[in-house]
Amino acid sequence: MARSVPMSGRSGDSATFSIFGGDTVIRGDVTAEADLHVDGRIEGDITCKSIVQGEASEISGAIAAESVRISGRVTGTIAAREVVILKSARIEGDVSYDVLTIEQGAQIDGRLSPRGAAPGIAQRGDQGEARLILAAPAE
Repeated sequence: MARSVPMSGRSGDSATFSIFGGDTVIRGDVTAEADLHVDGRIEGDITCKSIVQGEASEISGAIAAESVRISGRVTGTIAAREVVILKSARIEGDVSYDVLTIEQGAQIDGRLSPRGAAPGIAQRGDQGEARLILAAPAE
């Protein structure tokens, strides 16, 4: 079952989010201006503002969004400003991000790469702790 729900409380906009229930199977690309919550299965590319994936859901295709929260299975690339990969996530594909959070236990078979940044460089911090610099400092 798929449905759209209006979101109240936002400043002046009438944004909605769409829910694809666990019994939903979509074969084809999905494009939405709204936020998506996916509990079912999607076989196709997804382009949206934000996506939250349920643990039992499966996505086979590329995902492009501002914000992505993955907890199910994804077979395909992910490109987003903010990516959160929960411990139940299983990803087969490359992930491109600006901000990345990965819970211990998540499985990723692919490359992780910051968008528009040089390859990471490991350095020691002021307190002796290890730091990974993902982008060159602005000059």
